[in-house]
Amino acid sequence: MTEDSNLTAKSLKEMSDKELIKRAKKISNRYCVGNGKDFKLKHFTTVPKKTFGPEDKPLFKEALEQGVDILTELQEVLYAQDRWSLLVIFQAMDAAGKDGAIKHVLSGINPQGCHVTPFKAPNSEELDHDFLWRCIKELPGRGKIGIFNRSYYEEVLVVRVHEAILQNQKLPEKLITKKIWDQRLEDIQNFERYLHRNGTKVIKIFLNVSKEEQKQRFLERINQQEKNWKFSSGDIKERGYWDQYMEAYEESIRKTSTKDSPWYVIPADNKPYARIAVASAIIHALDDMELSYPTLSEEEQSKLQEMKTALMEEKE
Repeated sequence: MTEDSNLTAKSLKEMSDKELIKRAKKISNRYCVGNGKDFKLKHFTTVPKKTFGPEDKPLFKEALEQGVDILTELQEVLYAQDRWSLLVIFQAMDAAGKDGAIKHVLSGINPQGCHVTPFKAPNSEELDHDFLWRCIKELPGRGKIGIFNRSYYEEVLVVRVHEAILQNQKLPEKLITKKIWDQRLEDIQNFERYLHRNGTKVIKIFLNVSKEEQKQRFLERINQQEKNWKFSSGDIKERGYWDQYMEAYEESIRKTSTKDSPWYVIPADNKPYARIAVASAIIHALDDMELSYPTLSEEEQSKLQEMKTALMEEKE
């Protein structure tokens, strides 16, 4: 929606919904991993192919607004059809822009049909269950969109990088083996396959931010008083494990990205562009469901006409 050299905010505004959806799919396909068998993180850039400047701000604004409008329309049909549900998982390093993407991309969605769940360190009750339990409780019902801000993938990311956390998960010692990460990734893939077979489509968004861009965003949080609350000493500590996290992300994506439940590795150094790419991926997922409004039977249509007649004949 934004990388054509001759595209303007005006020309974008004149496009039909069908053209916008086609363009969104083109963007999302660029970052879709699909079958992750040969996935290498180094093959995915953290910046868009085209360099954008201040003059592109109106184009970004219009593209995102158009994307949100399309999402709103598709979500309404999803809700009315009441057959599919969509789970969108956001994973990223600190300061990659998860919160901002969720806020801006889903700004127009009906709150009745969408729910955002943030996952932090598990509490004592959650530790008394399997690692998928707390996420299963928050899965979207039919006709709904569920957003996970972090997810069960933390169990093969942060827990893998900090293996000491594993010792607090109350697992029987004989189950903590060198195979545990492969086993968890296998369980995740099987779980997502199960969800898809039961009408919940899963897409996973990895906001791919560079280490240098993260540094600049951390400095911005320190230098701007109104953003101080976003920063903590733990952010710097986690930054020290950057390489280990990248290895964990690469293996997680490689072993759990499938055609039905794909990962999207989205360049996140440019926030406005990343949000458009995120919107494109969600639009793609919803459009692939071939959604349609429910149709009434002849008997139901007949009753509807009777009610219409009754309403029209009412005396004021």
